[in-house]
Amino acid sequence: MIHFDLEHKLKEIKLIEEEMMADGFWDDHALSQSTIQKMNQLKKVVETYQSLKDSFDFMQESIDMLKEDFDEEFFESAVVEYKEIKEKYDAFSVLVLLSEDYDQRNAILEIHPGAGGTESQDFASMIYRMYTRWAQEHGYKIEVLNYLDGEEAGIKSVSISIKGPFAYGYLKSEKGVHRLVRISPFDSSGRRHTSFVSVEVSPEFDDSIEININPEDINVDTMRATGAGGQHINKTDSAVRITHKESGIVVQCQSGRSQIQNREEAMRMLKSKLYQREIEERENERRALKGDQKLIEWGSQIRSYVMHPYSMVKDHRTGFETSQVDDVLDGDIDGFIEAYLKENVGG
Repeated sequence: MIHFDLEHKLKEIKLIEEEMMADGFWDDHALSQSTIQKMNQLKKVVETYQSLKDSFDFMQESIDMLKEDFDEEFFESAVVEYKEIKEKYDAFSVLVLLSEDYDQRNAILEIHPGAGGTESQDFASMIYRMYTRWAQEHGYKIEVLNYLDGEEAGIKSVSISIKGPFAYGYLKSEKGVHRLVRISPFDSSGRRHTSFVSVEVSPEFDDSIEININPEDINVDTMRATGAGGQHINKTDSAVRITHKESGIVVQCQSGRSQIQNREEAMRMLKSKLYQREIEERENERRALKGDQKLIEWGSQIRSYVMHPYSMVKDHRTGFETSQVDDVLDGDIDGFIEAYLKENVGG
């Protein structure tokens, strides 16, 4: 049974509402917008809880009625209702685990194919489609920040922003190396190939977070934009790449229609990655204090997608698996996300 402190959530909402009434609240646009977003998300969680509680109460009444006077048609209807409530409860139990402030943020997701040329680049396009389909199914907005086509097929690299409540909280489970085993459509001999794709996920930075970067600590390069960006993006030297010297982090943006826009967005991407690094360090420290020696292996292989000689997708961290490979690659990854969060978050 999940633990949910309704009274505490209501107090949080009341405090934010009082903060919004204070003089000068609207003077800082970025901070006020971040605060409003947090309040709306808290209200959504509370409303979901109250709706779920009403459903449970209704189900209990149905059970009591069936005990007094069993009716087969009413029983079948109650079973359908129970299954719907169970699905809502499972989703809510995961949402409750996302208690950190950064969990509520938008996510920046990057996909990079491993060695293997066209085969890995094609797998990268499959993973890209998987996440865009998942985001669309959950009502999130998608913005392509940087896109580089593969030489023959697929993608060399892509960075996207996935915008919506708790986007990072859900997608943080996807960071790591993904492995594909299949008969290659690019191999005339029909041999089996293994491909790898690296996925990076970070919470999107906004001005409510304070991360200062010394201009001397970065290199800024401009170049001609390439890839799927329309006619304008292919005719200008507007793409911007920023390299952070100390960490070695490299970000690139070409989605804006000017070099200034792309530089600003690239700086946000860099700050998001630095923010992600802080989160990882904090999480590993928390685990160490709890006596949990299992550090988070952020760059390790997390999941295998096997299409030959059998069909299976398996998460190596949780053991969660399914034989429905096509469904997973079509965006059905909630089972993997829920299994990871229930095992690794909270407690």
